[in-house]
Amino acid sequence: MSARSRRVGLALVMLVGGVACTPKPTAKSAASYLYVWAGDSAGKASDFLAVIDAAPDSPTYGAVVSRVEVGEAGAHPHHTEAEMPASGHLLANGFGAGRTWLVDFTTPRAPKVLTHFDDRAGFSHPHSFLRLANGNVLAAFQYAADSAPVASSSHEHAGMTGMSSATGTTAPAASELPRSSIPTVAHRTGGLVEMDERGTVIRRGSASDTTIGDRLLYPYSVLAMPSMNRAVSTTTDMNAGNARATAEWVQVWTLSDLTLLRSIALKPGPRGDEHRLTGEPRLLPDGRNVYIHTFMCGLYLVRGVDQPTPVASFVHGFQGKDCGVPVLTGHYWLQTVPEVHALVAMDISDVEHPREVSRVTFDSTEHPHWAAIDRSGRRITVNSASPGSRIYVVNLDPATGALTLDTRFRDAGAQNAGVSLTGRTMRSAYAGTAAPHGAVFSR
Repeated sequence: MSARSRRVGLALVMLVGGVACTPKPTAKSAASYLYVWAGDSAGKASDFLAVIDAAPDSPTYGAVVSRVEVGEAGAHPHHTEAEMPASGHLLANGFGAGRTWLVDFTTPRAPKVLTHFDDRAGFSHPHSFLRLANGNVLAAFQYAADSAPVASSSHEHAGMTGMSSATGTTAPAASELPRSSIPTVAHRTGGLVEMDERGTVIRRGSASDTTIGDRLLYPYSVLAMPSMNRAVSTTTDMNAGNARATAEWVQVWTLSDLTLLRSIALKPGPRGDEHRLTGEPRLLPDGRNVYIHTFMCGLYLVRGVDQPTPVASFVHGFQGKDCGVPVLTGHYWLQTVPEVHALVAMDISDVEHPREVSRVTFDSTEHPHWAAIDRSGRRITVNSASPGSRIYVVNLDPATGALTLDTRFRDAGAQNAGVSLTGRTMRSAYAGTAAPHGAVFSR
């Protein structure tokens, strides 16, 4: 796996001397903020959520205006929810610690931690969270609660888990290996949990599938499809040491009781490995079919989720083998592609033949990874992994899919776009290099 993937979960850092007092946005500008989950890259100071002024007409546009510490260092700040809940309470996952914090942003410039939770329902290491229509949270927990701690090499998506780091040659797909040849790893598969936002469990379901093998399935992200009473989850292991879990599997569940119905394997694309490391499932505009992105830069269409035998087909491949978090908005698929330092917009009106309509290319030092969109559907935040470690705002034209970089979102006095998150002082005694991860716009 690439070095940048191993460092994706490291942190952003703050302005020299802490957060200065700043004026509120101007009267003609609606209040808007970015909440960014981060921490000290050296693991010395507390992990925290930063508040960045994201109101374009504000005199402090792009400035860090507040933060809240969670009281723990080195938890591996990772995923937040993909969009800000109506409650103003945001879940932020410290994956390495297996701990999740609930943070209150109802007063954006004075956020506060409400609570935190660890293992739930016999599972550990939650990875992704999805708010349901009933107000509950559907969470993907990677491991069984009695699993060994995740190694320090935990990373965004297990990197090139199906590849040799020394040679770049692909290992056999897990489905091609005899069970006896699959080495035992330190952890067992987890499952899905429906709970309230404070971690009170309502129901749970195990992702274990005896036809595949307990050591190969690790719930990564989940999509709810209430109109069909279905949920779809992906299976990439965050532990880089589990090299045999190549994660070509997608799992289909009954949403109402979290019963696992089936596990289906994506087939290789033209390159031969695009099906590995299943990442983010997204419901298509037709409300029935699903796109599945993989971290090996494949894009797959899954039809018939409510049928006995869903069908998955490869529809597109992006450059490289380290594609990050996508956004689906209207009939556009926005994909972060680190190999070309770009955010790429695809028109998916024809879901079997998506076509590129626009892209924004960042500096060659930047490797875009996380992306999230605001409620207007016109602004996307894009976070770069190391070594560039910047956060950008990209504008989207919903009519054409055209992407343009917001060059006004920048550090004070800087010539280049983007807020730099490298080499700044978080505390008076510490300065270091860092990278952002989960980030969402305020409502």
